Parts: sequence; C-alpha cells; structure tokens
Amino acid sequence: MRHRLDPDLAASAARADRVEAGAKGGGAASAADGDRGSAAATASRPEVGRGRRAPVRQAIDTRPYRWAIGAFGLGLAVVISVVLFLSRGVGTVGVPPGHRLHNFAAPVATSSLNGNANLSKPCRLGYLGSRAVNTCLLTRRRALVLAFFVTGSSSCVRQVDTLEKVSRQFAGGAVGFAAVAVRASRSQTARLVRSHHWTVPVAYDLDGAVGDLYGVEICPLLELAYRGGVVRYRLIGNRWLQPSALAAKVRALTG
Repeated sequence: MRHRLDPDLAASAARADRVEAGAKGGGAASAADGDRGSAAATASRPEVGRGRRAPVRQAIDTRPYRWAIGAFGLGLAVVISVVLFLSRGVGTVGVPPGHRLHNFAAPVATSSLNGNANLSKPCRLGYLGSRAVNTCLLTRRRALVLAFFVTGSSSCVRQVDTLEKVSRQFAGGAVGFAAVAVRASRSQTARLVRSHHWTVPVAYDLDGAVGDLYGVEICPLLELAYRGGVVRYRLIGNRWLQPSALAAKVRALTG
C-alpha cells in the first residue's frame, strides 16, 4: 500500500525549514557585521606605542632672564648712588680744610640748659656763657679742637678720652677743646661725662641738627680750626685715638 504525503504536514515542514535556515543566516550575518564593525573601530583608533613617541616638553632656559634682572638691580643701585651723591655734594663729612666752621650753640650736658641746639644764635659775649658750646665765641679769641661723637660707639667715646688727655697738655693756652654728642639726650651724655671724668665742655645734640649741619656720618670726627673759625685739619678715624698723634696736629695748629 502506497503511503500518501499529507499536503498540510508537508507545507508546515517546509515553513519550519525556511525559518530555521533564515535564523542561521541572520546569525552569521550579524557576526560578520560585528566583525566588520570591530575592524572598522580598530582601524579608526590611532595606534599608540607602536612606531610613535609621546611629545617631550622642552625646558625653558631662564639664565638670560636672571642676568637681565641682575643687571637691572645693579643699574638701579648706581642711579640711586649718583642721585644721593649729587644731592648731598662733595665733602659732606665734616667741614673740609679752608672752610669756616658752621656756627651753633648746643647746651652743655652738665649745665642747667635743656633742649635742642640753636643754629641761628647771636654771637655775643655772655650769650649762654659756659652753659653752651658756642663755636662763634669759642673761635673768637683762640683756635678750637671740636670733636663729634655718638654715645653708643666705644671708639667714638674713646676719642673724647683722647681729647681730654690732649687738652691737659694745652691747658690755659691758645687752643680750646669741646665735644658734641650727636643725637644724644642730656641725661645719657651727662652720665658719660661724669663716668669718664671729662673736664672739656661736652654738649648734646638732641635732635641731630648739629650733626646734620656738619654732615656727621663717621666718627671719630674732629675739626681743628684756627682762631676765627677757619678749618686747618679735618681728622677722621681711629688713628686719632692716639694722644701723641692728635697732640702733634694741635701743635701744628698753633705753630
């Protein structure tokens, strides 16, 4: 007996075969598409580390800039020095030889006077008397050795010790001796006078006006002036701490 194929079953089987075949074909296509996408993505990415090096930053050489800054600073210092030199003039330390002493009257530290020095005082006998160091009066009749010092410097204080010793060699003679403590108070100057047993008149320049008038920047500083007030010697430095050296200059002043 021959078997007949059922047309409905055959049609169903054919449809199932087509669906299965389509599913397999779609998966392969998807896989192929994925492979192509991966390859494209790979091709679109730049290759790093194979045949290429990361860029290297170049260090900046700052030496020319440092040199320029140093040159500018040096030039600025020179300009400032020149301006100060021109504004203050030559020979601002003390009064140079051949020039007349600047007149002032400053209170003696051990006197009853208290206050600043007078730079425009009258030059007449009896004005303040022995209570002030008055250059106009001190140089009217004899030569003068005038020392400027600061109380905080040991070598400057020693200069007044030397002045005291030399003054005893010319006591009652043709030379007068005096000292001025620049920017010092009455009390601190008086203490030095008493502790060192100075007998020469020592004035104090409370506000520094006398020091500015004489351009006192260095001490010891001594001015040796003829009678009348014209300077013969301007002595600066520790060399004149030796009594013999200073005494020789004083003798030359009166010789």
